[in-house]
Amino acid sequence: MTKTAIFSNNLFLEHMKNFDHLESASRLRVIYDELDKPEIAAGFIFPAFQAAGAEIIKLNHQPAYIKQLADTAGQSFVSLDADTQTSAQSYDAACLAVGAAVTAARMVVAGEVDNAFCLVRPPGHHAEVDKAMGFCLFNNAALAAQFAIHELGLQRVLIVDWDLHHGNGTQHSFYDSDNVLYFSTHQYPCYPGSGAAAEVGSGRGAGYTINVPLPAGLDDLAFATIYNDLLSAVARQYQPELIIVSAGYDIHRDDPLGGMMVTEAGFAYMTKILLELAAECGSPFMACLEGGYDLNGLKNGVMATLNEMRGYSTLTDKTIMNFTMNSMPIMAMEETRSVAKKFWKL
Repeated sequence: MTKTAIFSNNLFLEHMKNFDHLESASRLRVIYDELDKPEIAAGFIFPAFQAAGAEIIKLNHQPAYIKQLADTAGQSFVSLDADTQTSAQSYDAACLAVGAAVTAARMVVAGEVDNAFCLVRPPGHHAEVDKAMGFCLFNNAALAAQFAIHELGLQRVLIVDWDLHHGNGTQHSFYDSDNVLYFSTHQYPCYPGSGAAAEVGSGRGAGYTINVPLPAGLDDLAFATIYNDLLSAVARQYQPELIIVSAGYDIHRDDPLGGMMVTEAGFAYMTKILLELAAECGSPFMACLEGGYDLNGLKNGVMATLNEMRGYSTLTDKTIMNFTMNSMPIMAMEETRSVAKKFWKL
């Protein structure tokens, strides 16, 4: 039986608990309620973990910024930008979310579990090294990668970001590094405005940022095409030692922020492809929750991902055959391919 670890904690529900915010505690509560069902909980393990301290968080964030967030602890409301606020326990929740991410990285790399999903909030991929953005405080996925490189000795980490929005913070954290290959599909133009195909990295990192900026309206088959074709080809050449997914479910067809048309089958298939690449490369696999604002779409998308991770796929043979054998022309992917060809055999 696959050992899939879930990192969850009720402290994550306290962040902005009493405020009318799109990134609300209800997002996790609907997932936690599903996982509380005995027949579902039995399929997972729930490791203990602790909050990360400043020494770990400094792997990706500047000390002055960490102090800025620490100073919000205990304050009922602090606005960091137009989209991003904190409440009394937000700083503690953010430190615990980082603790989940780095513990997950350590456990999957050590082989203590087969894979892991950090069901945490606040999310992370917009957080820059020195500022909060887009509902995000600390960059959980980036910190998991930094921890894997600096503390676990890995040299090649693949971060795949399927959130509706481009992960500007993650991209900037590794823009001049070849230790992380950042691959993002995102609706474009959309918040935060970054993520053009021409953004490929600099210096040692040239070619290690791959952005696929997509128009609205794309469905499961479109994402399957990108994963089967472009992502798989690059990942096989890169041979990652760890795969981290920034798992945002706002590309779901019912999400109020997005214009994508992905269903639970699409999330399951993207997870399936990444798990197969992980097995082929001998790479551990983990995910960190990012966006997703339709509660049913979020819950069902997360469960589709988790079912793939634990080996109980919800995909039918007919669906797998359709996504595997068919493809669709995607102008944005071809634009990205033409740029990426300078660095990869495509």
